Order: sequence, then C-alpha cells, then structure tokens
Amino acid sequence: MNRKILSLAIPNIVSNITVPLLGMVDLAIVGRLGDDALIGGIAVGGAVFNFLYWNFGFLRMGTSGFTAQAYGARELREAARVLVRGVCVAAAVAGLIWIFQRPLLEGALWIMEGSEAVEEAARRYFRVRVWAAPATLSLYAFTGWFIGMQNSRIPMWISIGINVMNIGCSFAAVRGFGMGIEGVALGTVVAQWSGVAMAVVIVGQYYGRFFGREILRQSGVLSWGVMRRFFRVNGDIFLRTVCLVAVFTYFTAASTRMGDTLLAVNTLMLQLFTLFSYMMDGFAYAGEALAGRYWGAGNRQLLRRAVRGLLGWGAVLAGLFTLLYAVAGSEILGLFTDSSVILEAARGYAGWAVLVPVCSFLAFLLDGILVGITATALMRNAMFAATALFFGFYFSVGQGWGNAGLWGAFLIFLFVRGAAQAGLSWRRIFG
Repeated sequence: MNRKILSLAIPNIVSNITVPLLGMVDLAIVGRLGDDALIGGIAVGGAVFNFLYWNFGFLRMGTSGFTAQAYGARELREAARVLVRGVCVAAAVAGLIWIFQRPLLEGALWIMEGSEAVEEAARRYFRVRVWAAPATLSLYAFTGWFIGMQNSRIPMWISIGINVMNIGCSFAAVRGFGMGIEGVALGTVVAQWSGVAMAVVIVGQYYGRFFGREILRQSGVLSWGVMRRFFRVNGDIFLRTVCLVAVFTYFTAASTRMGDTLLAVNTLMLQLFTLFSYMMDGFAYAGEALAGRYWGAGNRQLLRRAVRGLLGWGAVLAGLFTLLYAVAGSEILGLFTDSSVILEAARGYAGWAVLVPVCSFLAFLLDGILVGITATALMRNAMFAATALFFGFYFSVGQGWGNAGLWGAFLIFLFVRGAAQAGLSWRRIFG
C-alpha cells in the first residue's frame, strides 16, 4: 500500500512545485522591461485569475472523486463520461467568464485599489490571458480525471510541458516581438492551450477505447439526474472553497491593518504553510485516487488500509516539517528577504509557524479522502465549523492580542477543520 501511495503522491508533489514557477518566470521577464508598474500589473492581474480559478477548483476535485469510484467499480465507460461532464462544465464556466470579463476585472481592480498605471497594466494583461480560461479550467478536469484513473505521472508531465512552453513563448513574445506585458499573457495562453492539446492526445492514445462518437448520445452522460449529483458534490466543494478563500483573504486584510512590517512578516510566514501544503497536497491527491477506487469497488478493507497509510505518512511529514521549522525556520525566511527588520520581527512569531504542520496535516489528508468517497457534505460542514470558529475567536478574543491573536485564530481554524472531518467521517470509513 505504501508503494501505491508514493507512486501517486510523488508525481503530484512535483506538479505542485512547478505551479509557482509560472508566476516567477512572468515576473522575471517583466521585471527587466524597466517599468515598475508592469510588475504590479502582473501581480494584480495574476491575483484576479488566481481568485477566479481557485473558486472553480471543484472541477478537479469532483472529477477525481467520481472517476476514481468508476475506476474502482471497473465502469470505465462511466469514467469516460465523467471527463466529458467535467470538460462541458469547464467550457460553460469559461463562457461566463468571457461574457462578464469586464465587470469581473473592474470589480477586482476597485477592491485592490492599485495605482492608475498598475491598473492599466493589469487590464492589458487580463484582456489577453482571459482567452486561456477554457483551457485552464478544462485542465482542472483533465488533471482530476487522470488522478482518478490512478495515473499521477501524466498530469506531472503535462504540468512540466506547460511550464516549458510558457517560458519559451513568453520570452519570445516579449524579447523577440516586443509585445511587453501582453506577450507574457500570450505565453500563458499558448502554454495552457498546448497543455489541453497534450491531454487530449494522451487520452486518445491510452484511453481512446472508452470514448467514441456516440458517447454524447448515450443516455446518462448529461442527463439531469446525473448532473444534479455532479453539481451537488461540486457545490459542496465550491462552498468549502469560498470559506477557505474568506479566511485567507481576511488573514491578509487583518495583516494589512497591522502595518507594513507585520504584513511582510505574515506574508513570509505563510510561505512556510505553502511549502508544507505542496507536500501534503500530493498525498491528498493520492487519497482522492485510492479512497475513490476502493470505495467504488466496495472494498472497505483496502480503503481502511489506504487511509491508515495516508495518515501515517501525514504524521511523519508533519513531524519532519515541525522539526525543520523549529531548527531552520529563520534561515528559510531569510531566503525570501534580506531585511533585518522583517526577519527580527518574524522571530517573535516563529513559534506559530512551527505549529502549522501538526495542526493542518489532518485537514489536508481528509480533504482528499472525503473527495474520493464523495462525502463532500462532511467536508463542507467541517469547513463551516472551522470558519465560524476562526472569525468567532478572532473577533471575541484574538483581536485584542494583535498578530498573535490572528495566528492563534488561524491555527484553531486548521486544527478544527481536520478534527471535525475526522469526527464526522470516522464511522463512514471505519464503521
């Protein structure tokens, strides 16, 4: 079982690590154009897309869970239909983004309150990159589908291919054709559509026998009964994501009100959370694949073995990262800044970051397991409880403690989310 877990988790971890590379490359290219406003435009424009796409992450998670269950039940044509549903929903959502792109952009810029030059740069970036929306959202569905089919290597290679294409196209557009910030956005568009082309070719080559021209005409592919369950599960995931976005957005907003130094401290310390999340998400994706497979096959014994194995790996990683942050947390933060003021201020809050892995690993793993068995209502309810406690604690007690109270509320949110998921799902998995 450990071999199966690692064979799914490690490629997903590699894929996760490539994600920030896109933003880093874009910033590196634009940063050499001699206009500071372009850097701000990339940051603001990228934040708008991250907010939009993060809320539609259910396209990956829901597709993964349904596909893994169909795979476990050996209903491979049903697995093919799941992909069709996911891509159809992705196309519909992208169409809405295209239709409402102007109010979405202007509303986001109004909230962010950037300078006039930064806002204009963000508009130029957004108007080009928005044409990648169908590709980006479809890739969520393809990634979830491949994971559900117990294959994490394909999404890894697609992700690497997209990054290489993005680097090459962006550099050529900016340096070769002098397109400026629009060239960076165009590189992303070309890279995302190239990723879709790669996914389609791979599906056709390795899984083509499960598809056919008649698949859309078959009863049940897009029927209301089937789509209602699809939307119910994905609706739970969407609401869970909205709560997650609300907590992280408020964390940043509250940090902003504490001054530039503490804002910088909290931003850097959240990088420690992000680093840990890249590792744990790989095992969460493995949980989606394995839990869904064994749930679909009706094999509760292997399901329990998979859950125990995942929890064991999670505990080991949480312990290792806790030790790493306790011993070398300051040195890791030093990789992001050389400001002695910020680093000195961060030392006063380093203990909170040390507790992040222990408090959060259970939530990461159970997210994946519950998505796999499509028990998303439990995941949603646990998130509701954790979010309520985050805001309840902070406004009743934590606000008077300053930044320590904010971090205390955040750790309560992470711990309660995992504990509530465990309590709600224990009987369903082990009963």
